[in-house]
Amino acid sequence: MTSINLNPNGPPETVLLGEPPEAVADLAVALALPEEQRREAVSEVLASWPTFLDGWARLGELGRDQMESYAAFRVGYHRGLDALRQSGWRGSGYVRWEHEANRGFLRALDGLQRTAALIGEVDEAERCAHFLSQLDPNWSGTSRE
Repeated sequence: MTSINLNPNGPPETVLLGEPPEAVADLAVALALPEEQRREAVSEVLASWPTFLDGWARLGELGRDQMESYAAFRVGYHRGLDALRQSGWRGSGYVRWEHEANRGFLRALDGLQRTAALIGEVDEAERCAHFLSQLDPNWSGTSRE
């Protein structure tokens, strides 16, 4: 009989590297602008920081239509998978919201789930919802800021 060694602490947990403080500050300034200026300002932040996950998630939230939002969320999601792999994630384990550095990726994945549902991409929406619950079993959805 084969013995299975289980980690008593559960699956491994990955915390992404933090974003550059300058990018975080630039995004905060962009998001504080009047609503009609935010989308362009966030886009400018991403022009300087194209791997900034929370920037992509926020751009998705500011999209002019569902497809523009979907595209930004998808970029954030894929860049997030790259960042997770660079941080040692091997396709399983927790990536929890409680860690500030993980929030951009989770926000992008949540946005992708919501916009996929809106455009009728049901399989993708279900896959994203399942993935979110695997990454953070305490995930409570879009009520997170």
